Amino acid sequence: MDIMDKLAETGYWFIYISLELTILFLVISFIIGVITSYVSPQRIKSTLERRGKGPLGNALGTTLGGLLPFCSCSSIPMLIGLLNVGVPFRIAMSFLIASPLGVFNPIVISLFSALFGLRVALAYIVTTFIAAVLTGMVLNWLGLADQIRKVAVTGGAENIDAITVAEGTTRWERIKPRLSKSWRFTRDLYKKMLPFVLGGVAVGAFIHGFVPEDFFTQYAGQSNPFAVPLAAAIGVPMYIRTSTMIPIASALVGKGVGLGTVMALIIGGAGASIPELGLLSGIFKKKLFITYIITIFLIATIIGLLFNFLAGQQWL
Repeated sequence: MDIMDKLAETGYWFIYISLELTILFLVISFIIGVITSYVSPQRIKSTLERRGKGPLGNALGTTLGGLLPFCSCSSIPMLIGLLNVGVPFRIAMSFLIASPLGVFNPIVISLFSALFGLRVALAYIVTTFIAAVLTGMVLNWLGLADQIRKVAVTGGAENIDAITVAEGTTRWERIKPRLSKSWRFTRDLYKKMLPFVLGGVAVGAFIHGFVPEDFFTQYAGQSNPFAVPLAAAIGVPMYIRTSTMIPIASALVGKGVGLGTVMALIIGGAGASIPELGLLSGIFKKKLFITYIITIFLIATIIGLLFNFLAGQQWL
């Protein structure tokens, strides 16, 4: 294949995936905007406080974090808010793990489904959900609740402030401000995310068109037992938005990289990054801070190895 053919293939892949992801992103973001216009942060916090007993509390914290469209850094103010109103430590930790991974985030799940298939998307939901629930419980069991510094913030979660409307209005008058705010939310989120999405697609397109397949199969294929932990270790200090990394991961898998290897990279990069760790260092004391980094590495490695096993068994 000559250079012009490679350029043509790269360009076609870039345009096709960019359009597909843009449509998915806009539609799902708008739906999220409508849903969150009905739910206030105070209601979220009171629900967690009221129903946060036992593993159910961790499941609720994971569900909340998994649904909200936060990256690793923007979830920190919400985490502080939850802790400041008295949400149990274990629930807050499950929220922190689940939020950047997008466990139930329709945008992330739609991208996984479109590029990897429904079974991979469902496996991602199940494994990351279980990991977030168990992590919150284990960190609490280890007695790390006292490793939180007292930090106060104002604001945070402005993007999920619910809309209130006057009584006696028509149905359209009640719905119109929600639709308007949802569109503004969608537009602003898309503008912020567009460079990351296109950047991820561009990297994926280059890999798809120019990088030889044998390069990846030799160093990052399923036969390399160190590929998964290495990918997890590389991903942890990187700043990777899950929605940005998915198209890159699709191209890597197409070149022969093990599915579990790219999952480890995604989870490691989304769960912990240099900017996020910088913020967490001001909230977590040393013991919890180090434990959190190790935890993200272990989650990424274990889930990566599991995905490679499932793929080898042809269950994905």
